[in-house]
Amino acid sequence: MKILFIGDVVGSPGREMISAHLKELKQTFKPNVTIINGENAAHGKGITEKIYKGFLEQGAQMVTLGNHAWDKREIFDFIGDAKWLVRPANLPKGTPGVGYRIMNLNGTKMAVINLLGRTFMNPADCPFRKADEILTELEGEADVIFVDFHAETTSEKQAMGWYLDGRVSAIIGTHTHVQTADERILPRGTAYLSDSGMTGPLDGILGMDREAVLHRFLTGLPAKFEVAEGQKQLNGAFIDIDEKTGKARKITRIQRFDNQMIY
Repeated sequence: MKILFIGDVVGSPGREMISAHLKELKQTFKPNVTIINGENAAHGKGITEKIYKGFLEQGAQMVTLGNHAWDKREIFDFIGDAKWLVRPANLPKGTPGVGYRIMNLNGTKMAVINLLGRTFMNPADCPFRKADEILTELEGEADVIFVDFHAETTSEKQAMGWYLDGRVSAIIGTHTHVQTADERILPRGTAYLSDSGMTGPLDGILGMDREAVLHRFLTGLPAKFEVAEGQKQLNGAFIDIDEKTGKARKITRIQRFDNQMIY
């Protein structure tokens, strides 16, 4: 089972990188499934139905979210019908949408789980206990399990990695928008990366216009953040998993800066 994961898509620059390079990436890596984190895809915060469907039309099979899932109010109008969209699973009972999905890929059943960290984030239920609950529900139902852990701190992400090692096929961190260089296969066979990075502006600060961010740091005053312009980047990861055992065989970071690919 080959999985291509694209890190947090930020605004129109991120969507442009998907349009320009996803086809090439799929030709290069030949994934069985492509997953995109789209929680920042609409003007840097949230997602719309048009963008969600656009990702599917361009070749994604699943779209994950995060703490900005609800920033565009129209999500409440379509999330109930969005079969290939998952929001963080560890939100209160009654939250619209679902926290994991199961896909049947040529006879291999793959589960995609979205979890939200709690450190320096808005209140959420315990992601560790929610992971336990979901994995119990998935017993005998999934051959491959992929987790998008949307969290702020490296320590919480690493803790989740060790907690789920051998119980899931891959844990890829999202949210901080800066790709980490700690990809590895954990001892019990789980592929791990603290953060996949972001897909969008390269010349901003975490995707936002740097002048507004600098103004806030220098003055301590509020500033309106807009998606940055200029050079663009695409970040993500490729994971190769043995579908018979559910264990990872390989994980590779992916970076593209406009027309330069770095593996």
